[in-house]
Amino acid sequence: MKVEKTHERQNRFSGESIWLTKEEAKIHDSIFYYEYLATLEDKKVGIDGYSKLWEKVRKGIDYFRKNNAEAYMVLLD
Repeated sequence: MKVEKTHERQNRFSGESIWLTKEEAKIHDSIFYYEYLATLEDKKVGIDGYSKLWEKVRKGIDYFRKNNAEAYMVLLD
């Protein structure tokens, strides 16, 4: 069964893009959602890396490292 790659995502720095599955797009979006929230929490406390939400960011990044290395290299590396 072929999985449809119907969701395009773009690297925020390089502008390079790649197509993802619906599930991969959700994981990708969650990485940046939790990164934003973690950064806010860190700033509020005044300690970089304080937020427990960084674990969710790392979990999402690890998913791409293990399951879609090409997307990892384009979007997250």
